[in-house]
Amino acid sequence: MTSTAHHFRYAYNTNGLAHHRLDDAVEMLAENGYAGVALTLDVNHFDPFVPDVMARAEALRARCDALGLGVVIETGAKFLLNPRVKHEPTLVTADADARARRLAYLRLSCDLAEVLGAEAVSFWTGVPGPHTSPEQAWAWAVEGVQALVDSHGGRGYSLAIEPEPGMLVGDAGEWATLHERVPGVDLALDTGHCIVGGAFEPEDAVRAFAPHLGSIALEGMARGVHTHLPLGEGDLDLVAVLSAMAEVGYDKLVTLELSSDSGRANEMIPTAMDTLAKAEAAAGIAP
Repeated sequence: MTSTAHHFRYAYNTNGLAHHRLDDAVEMLAENGYAGVALTLDVNHFDPFVPDVMARAEALRARCDALGLGVVIETGAKFLLNPRVKHEPTLVTADADARARRLAYLRLSCDLAEVLGAEAVSFWTGVPGPHTSPEQAWAWAVEGVQALVDSHGGRGYSLAIEPEPGMLVGDAGEWATLHERVPGVDLALDTGHCIVGGAFEPEDAVRAFAPHLGSIALEGMARGVHTHLPLGEGDLDLVAVLSAMAEVGYDKLVTLELSSDSGRANEMIPTAMDTLAKAEAAAGIAP
């Protein structure tokens, strides 16, 4: 197999490091050859609503700079805005004040991304309520995403919608529908989510949406089952995905989202990097 010269920059999501202090976590990532951290804004590692959050962001940026780590901001915390209802409120929640809370949180996340020198802010649309029509949900989603692009677009980081199975924007094809109406939003492509039931195989999505990729996430995933698995498990063809990424010249951070494996993160951090190195070799990607 002909080798292709390419250098991927891997990051690890803090939602898979729930039992580690953030300072310990970023040090472990740097020690194991990672180039970045995907920071899920949440109550344990980095609560965006504490009074000194901007000072904390400046300190974290200095720490990451010293370790040579880039940053991606993830906004999908489960109970950050509502301790009683997972992921609520969203951009498609029926209550206007609740939608405004989500938008305000996303704007704060963008302000933090600027302080942290982040490459991207990843966010999703949400699940419409049972009494919300698809037309109304799409109108609210477009309104909210456009408002975020209007206030925080063009600031040096990507504003990227992540299709989530079961949400209004659930796959890359639905992202394309949103992008037609809000051209300023990029795609946060979780390759595992493609396996759950999307219209595109992961490697095909990489090629089809290459000009619009704001971030890429990797993990194992069984077809039709939305459970994050270690790399090498499930039905994701990691070699095919890496080959497609090399083909399109993808050079942004590639996030590992092993959110179900926090209890063994100390093992998964080096193991995942080893799996990636072997997959790169199998794809003919030169180190």
